[in-house]
Amino acid sequence: MVGVDWSQDALTRASTHLPYTVRGELTALPLRSASADAVLFSEVIEHLVDPDTALAEIRRVLRPGGHLMLSTPNLAAWYNRALLLAGVQPVFSEVSLRAIHGRPGKEVVGHLRLYTPRALREFVVAAGFTVVGLKGAPFHGVPRALRSLDRLACLRPQLASILLLHARKT
Repeated sequence: MVGVDWSQDALTRASTHLPYTVRGELTALPLRSASADAVLFSEVIEHLVDPDTALAEIRRVLRPGGHLMLSTPNLAAWYNRALLLAGVQPVFSEVSLRAIHGRPGKEVVGHLRLYTPRALREFVVAAGFTVVGLKGAPFHGVPRALRSLDRLACLRPQLASILLLHARKT
């Protein structure tokens, strides 16, 4: 197992749990082609200016038939649908990287891209992967009173807070 990140602070924290960590960018991973059995790409794609290059680089380092496990917030989450109907900016979306405007929350999270289940599937397939499965997961930031509803929404990925995608390199 190898942890790759651009942040030295993140690598220092990860090194207490992983045998190997290396500093790298998603545009040029410091790994040989076809050297990885699996890549965990968790809560990253929504922050990228160029997700196409990132997926191409992940595909390069995966061996044939290798697994991509990807998670990202769902633009079409059940609460975002309600917020849009009320004229409110969806959760996870940013109009500024300096402050919150027009949406619930107190933290600027730096999301540049948001995906619906359909868009995520199509994007990953276009990058040369076969989608094995797509599931939903709850979001830790949902208010306590709504957490059971959030878990129930996970039964339908179209409504879930978080998208969990499993794909294989074709």
